[in-house]
Amino acid sequence: MPRPLLPGRGAPPGWLVRADPMIGAVRRARRYRVPMGRIGGVLIDIDGVLTVSWQPLPGAVPAFRQIRDAGVALALLTNTTSRTRASIAGALTEAGFPVHPEDIHTAPTVTASYLAAHHPGARCLLLNSGDIREDLGNVTLVEDDPDVVLVGGAGEEFDYPALNRIFGELRRGARLIAMHRNLYWRTSAGLRLDTGAFLVGLEHAARVRAEVVGKPSAAFFDTAVAGLGIAPDQALMIGDDIDADVLAAQRRGITGVLVRTGKYLPETHAAAEADPDHVLDSFADLPALLERLGS
Repeated sequence: MPRPLLPGRGAPPGWLVRADPMIGAVRRARRYRVPMGRIGGVLIDIDGVLTVSWQPLPGAVPAFRQIRDAGVALALLTNTTSRTRASIAGALTEAGFPVHPEDIHTAPTVTASYLAAHHPGARCLLLNSGDIREDLGNVTLVEDDPDVVLVGGAGEEFDYPALNRIFGELRRGARLIAMHRNLYWRTSAGLRLDTGAFLVGLEHAARVRAEVVGKPSAAFFDTAVAGLGIAPDQALMIGDDIDADVLAAQRRGITGVLVRTGKYLPETHAAAEADPDHVLDSFADLPALLERLGS
């Protein structure tokens, strides 16, 4: 029986292969994807896909410019909670990416909309690394007697006194809302622990379940797709997190693309519950994939 194609050994760019030396196992064939026609818009994760520690990854800027110049609708989806949307746009522009604040959907902006719809007027205690009050809009932030404990991105602020205080508020009846439940992210110094690791402990200790608003929540993807004015099967999502970025998008009928940059780990890829629609070495390979999908 002939050996399946491997990247760099005859497989067309972007094709999902069945025997990947980085995975070391035959991939499962389960899919979430529905058949799609020409790509109408691209959803792009930022950290680990376009940049690491806000420095552009090799080939990302020219690839982004090529896609934008081709007239493809773009939306940037990020669980980053250390910066506001305006600050993110500024950092990306400085790095060479032609973006505007309105291109960017952040976990804090989606959280503000979620609170307005589901917990209007709630008094919120915020634990987050970074000042994101601008993106939270009219959310009422308090220091005492909260209705909601709002958890953003992890950092030095997630120390024992802060976590123990949140535990006490949850035991007193406050709701737990998390902007995401990422376990870790990639920086220039390596992987760093993120909110999801702490969230699991809080849920078990307080016997509550967090309402998660950012990726992988369906609402995050639905909002971004609607903003581009396209149907889910006309959209493509590219990310470095196989669960929160790729498979979550595929469950919404969006084509998923996993990149081997950022937080990508072969063992996480191998253990995933389903396959990505496509796997690329990096964002630099996306224009070629889009050309093939649109042909």
